Amino acid sequence: MTSPSSAIASLRKSYERAELNEEASHANPLDQFAHWLQEAIQGELPEPNAMTVATVGSDLRPSTRVVLIKGYDERGIVWYTNYDSRKGRELAGNPYAALQFHWVELERVVRIEGVMEKVSPAESDEYFHSRPLDSRIGAWASPQSQVIAGRSVLVANAAKHAAQFLLQPPRPPHWGGYRLRPEQWEFWQGRKSRLHDRLRYRQDQGMWLRERLAP
Repeated sequence: MTSPSSAIASLRKSYERAELNEEASHANPLDQFAHWLQEAIQGELPEPNAMTVATVGSDLRPSTRVVLIKGYDERGIVWYTNYDSRKGRELAGNPYAALQFHWVELERVVRIEGVMEKVSPAESDEYFHSRPLDSRIGAWASPQSQVIAGRSVLVANAAKHAAQFLLQPPRPPHWGGYRLRPEQWEFWQGRKSRLHDRLRYRQDQGMWLRERLAP
């Protein structure tokens, strides 16, 4: 009988969908990211806006979780969460973080490293009030990352705050956006024979330097 470990070890896939070269890629990593993200959206991939956020706590132990990108421009990548959550507490102590997008169907990965900062209260307010009512109530109902006795705690909290705020819940003071200001980008395109394409962009005297990395 084949062991589960052996079955996993024997999984193989040949990456042959596309290539990534210096001549065809954008000189600015934000433009390259926008191009790939739009292709993921247009390709109707499941949750093309999902990204992994990696942070490091005061104990130097890394942790990751999946969140959804909510905006991007020359200032950086934006997403929203509870500031009192584990990731929020870790970012308060160490603002350096990393993001990763994995578009499996396109055989692509984007990695972004940089410094995280909170977006302005006005930006957080604008996005919060664009959310569905249930999501706005949920931001009040969930003491994110804290131990709770059961799901009934969340249900009771949601009912309490729905009755309190009716149709106009304000943004909780503990909830808002983060923006990662990129210092380094990496674009990975799967290729045949594990000879993958990896292009890294890093800041060099105020300009983006593009380099090829060995896979």
